[in-house]
Parts: sequence; C-alpha cells; structure tokens
Amino acid sequence: MTFSIRNATSADLPAITEIYRDSVLNGTASYEITPPDLDEMTGRHAGIVDKGYPYITAEGADGTLLGYAYASAFRTRPAYRWLVEDSIYLAPAARGQGIGKALLKELLFRCEALGFRQMVAVIGGASPASVAVHASLGFELTGTLKGTGFKHGKWLDTVLMQIALGEGKETDPDLAAYPGNLFVG
Repeated sequence: MTFSIRNATSADLPAITEIYRDSVLNGTASYEITPPDLDEMTGRHAGIVDKGYPYITAEGADGTLLGYAYASAFRTRPAYRWLVEDSIYLAPAARGQGIGKALLKELLFRCEALGFRQMVAVIGGASPASVAVHASLGFELTGTLKGTGFKHGKWLDTVLMQIALGEGKETDPDLAAYPGNLFVG
C-alpha cells in the first residue's frame, strides 16, 4: 500500500476521530469505553501540538487517512519532561501493512530531534501486534501490569516498553533547550 506521512492538520480531525472511535469500540489499545466526539478530539489535538509534540498521519495515495500517531507527555511533572509516550491508531483496512511501524519510526525520529531522551509505549490489552512493532524498532519490555483494565467483558493487561532516544540517560540534558522548558515557569 502506498502512503505518505505528514503532520496532522485540523482538516484530518474528523477522520482521526472515526479511527479512534473504531479503536475504542472494537479494540483494547485504548481503555476508554465511550468514544470522544470531534470537539473533544480537537481539544486533545491542540493540547498536544500546542506544547510542541509531534502529531502525524499516514495518508493513502487516494487521500484517505490510514492512521495517525503522536507523542505526548507521559506525566506532567517537570522531571518527566524528557520522556514521551507514543500513541498509534490505524484504520481497520490499514492494519498489518507496515503503516504503524512507519508512523512509529517517524515519531522516534522527530522526538529525538526535539531533544527527548526516552520514549515509552503503554500498550493496552497487551496487543501482540503492537508489542511486535515496538520491539522491531528497538523498544524493550520493561513490565506488565496485570488486570489493569476491564473492557469487552474481560480483564486486560498493560505492557510497558521503552527505548532511549539520542544520548538517553548517558549525558545531562540541556535545561535551556526544548523540552527543558516544558512544565516549568
């Protein structure tokens, strides 16, 4: 399948909302039970990009949105500002075709270029496909949280995976550069 990766725009938000809706209703990647509407997704998008985090899409040759990915704060306390969490969601027809891996690879590149030092994946439902995609790009398993979600009539585990970006923890970060100024007055 031919596709290109680009920054998400506000024009993409209706399609992003529908992709996420399907994931909420039919999957376990998100532990939300009720899909958010377009207004909520618009606010979430703005909250991410306004802080300088990458939010990208995969677009098919025909202009169809195939999936999206973004990085966001793992936690908002200042000491965590060098750590990002990735999120990737694909349209049902786009799954299993390498699009998720391409989105994650681009997200890793952009986050490292921004100065982030670690990325964590919080994989709801312990999805084997998501675990495999993350592992293929160098993420390491750091833990499994047992029975952390109850959805679709069953208890779900959450898998945590992590990868170092750039110099990781080997050197001190530049506190004056982004993301050093996130969450601090």
